[in-house]
Amino acid sequence: MSQQEGADVIRLLTMRLHALNDLALTLKHVHWNVVGPHFIAVHEMLDPQVNSVREMTDTTAERISTLGGSPHGTPGVLVAERHWQDYAIGRAEAIEHLGALDLVYSGVIEDHRAAVRATRESDLITQDMLIEQLRSLELFQWFVRAHLESAGGSLSTASASSERDAASKAGKQARKQP
Repeated sequence: MSQQEGADVIRLLTMRLHALNDLALTLKHVHWNVVGPHFIAVHEMLDPQVNSVREMTDTTAERISTLGGSPHGTPGVLVAERHWQDYAIGRAEAIEHLGALDLVYSGVIEDHRAAVRATRESDLITQDMLIEQLRSLELFQWFVRAHLESAGGSLSTASASSERDAASKAGKQARKQP
């Protein structure tokens, strides 16, 4: 790998590190702020996800170091360098949080997939790490979506344009259920 390719991979991994740190914090935020009849199911579903995502951050940071970079995991750097806004939902019904989390997972997964494509030629080891992380991220999104899908497979938040919109759509669909 050339020095330029290594620097490019480090920049790419830095954004993945920020996304994973943000995801772990967001999942814990939801864990603390979920309410309603599905509270315990969602509350307990999220802790293993938090732990797994935290392991992903450690692996990503260690890969940055292996490539000669310096991983920055402080909140200030994350906020300064990210291109997304803070999670928008506070205390809310479980289904509303799950609707919003579906969009969060979609964003993280989409960006991880782009990183996999970007490392196809330059760094197969990083690509392998990212693919392994995608396996878990997609599994966790499936767990979330299982609460949002109808038996026919339609997703209550399919047309949502923001976390608040997704939360609202999920909540409305849940209130329609008998």
